[in-house]
Amino acid sequence: MSAQREMKEKNPWHTPVTIIFTVIGVIAIVALVTVAVLQNRPLPQKYKYGIVLDAGSSHTALYIYEWPAEKDNNTGRVEQTHSCKVKGPGISSYASVPRKAGESLSECMQEARQRVPEKRHSETPLYLGATAGMRLLNLENSLASDKVFQAVEEALQKFPFSFQGARILSGQEEGAFGWVTVNYLDDRLKQSLETRGALDLGGASTQISFVSDDFDGSESPDNGVAFRLYGNDYNLYTHSFLCYGKDQALRMTLAKQTQSGPVSISDPCFNPGYIETKNYSIVYDSPCVSNMKPQGAPATFTHTGKGNFSQCQEVVKRNFNFKQCKYSQCSFNGVFQPRLQGPFGAFSAYYFVMNFLNLADTSIPLEAVTEKLSRYCATPWNQIKQQHPGVKLKYLAEYCFSGTYIITLLTEGYNFTSQNYPNIKFIKKIKGSDAGWTLGYMLNLTNMIPAEAPDSPPLPHAGYVSIVTVIAILLFVLFILSLRPLWPRCSKQPQII
Repeated sequence: MSAQREMKEKNPWHTPVTIIFTVIGVIAIVALVTVAVLQNRPLPQKYKYGIVLDAGSSHTALYIYEWPAEKDNNTGRVEQTHSCKVKGPGISSYASVPRKAGESLSECMQEARQRVPEKRHSETPLYLGATAGMRLLNLENSLASDKVFQAVEEALQKFPFSFQGARILSGQEEGAFGWVTVNYLDDRLKQSLETRGALDLGGASTQISFVSDDFDGSESPDNGVAFRLYGNDYNLYTHSFLCYGKDQALRMTLAKQTQSGPVSISDPCFNPGYIETKNYSIVYDSPCVSNMKPQGAPATFTHTGKGNFSQCQEVVKRNFNFKQCKYSQCSFNGVFQPRLQGPFGAFSAYYFVMNFLNLADTSIPLEAVTEKLSRYCATPWNQIKQQHPGVKLKYLAEYCFSGTYIITLLTEGYNFTSQNYPNIKFIKKIKGSDAGWTLGYMLNLTNMIPAEAPDSPPLPHAGYVSIVTVIAILLFVLFILSLRPLWPRCSKQPQII
């Protein structure tokens, strides 16, 4: 026993100091691993949501947007997560029964209730923006417009979101926010790339917006909009033409052909063989053409098609005034427009019409586009119906006019040529989000929505590095000290003289 006790006492690993070092080392290692795991664990992402209702002239659409609570350069990274097309016409169509304008939104709003997390409902902003359809109704009958908005607001306030109001967007806002959407989705704003112009075509209005080196706002200040996004400033040219959306442009074209009050017209903008009886009061039931209605006209007229692209283009051109211009350069109707610059994105009706006509690929030369349009317009109506059995006849009948109008608007109105026409890209969606003004609107509004403080790591980076460094040094010192029993005991060796 005494021999074993003597060996134990001589064993350096059984000394109290060594045991203490070992315990400290184990604790240090556990602490280092714990700190590293806690500091580098993935953090749950917090999201905010926003809902925008686009109340257009022909229909209403709901969009849900989502973005991280943290921000990039004070601009939230917004993405579309869901869209819902409201059944029925635009809210301006319910002027005589405003209650139904609000009721029509219910189904899509129920979808929004399910799509947005319940705990976020009360803080999710809800906006309704009305565009050219309501602009026209407000011009024609402001009292009816107010009643429609009242019905819409009452309907939206019943849902658990933070309703921020319903209002009419100005044409300038619609164009500018459409420009923001196109460039945001293309990552041109974040990467400070050359921006893309925006071409928007709706049912009642059309917008053009782009950045031009020739435009500083001095010649036509009303067409200028300044933005600051992702730390960069943008001076934008934008203009909206009310009554020049494709539906109202068609009314103007028909009005030009029926000003004498005929009982029938042969329309070059409709396919040969097309025939329909139309009511004068419906054609002229719009502020865009109401002052052109012929006196003493019959109740109806027979509308027949003859399908001639070049003649249709001549009729369409009569909607534009190219003679009046008090500026250095104009688009049409005396409106200033600087030199076109850079690529453009064309969306909404631009895309849907050109895609239907298989002309959305702008690698097709402009001359070939007009040739294909000419052949389409000349195709007999019966053949068109056979080729597209699933399309509503009302929309199908208008494609010859709509295609001709688009090409005329771009080339004669906005001054695109065969050289820069390929710079246009017809787009429906970019990275899963619909092209249009609503995303730009929501993106702009995130600057006014306070960002949540993000979940932060337990330690600041400098503190984390310091702790890891101290523990590492401690472990290294303990390791060196643990080797002490193995050090050569030079001082105890007998010296030979």
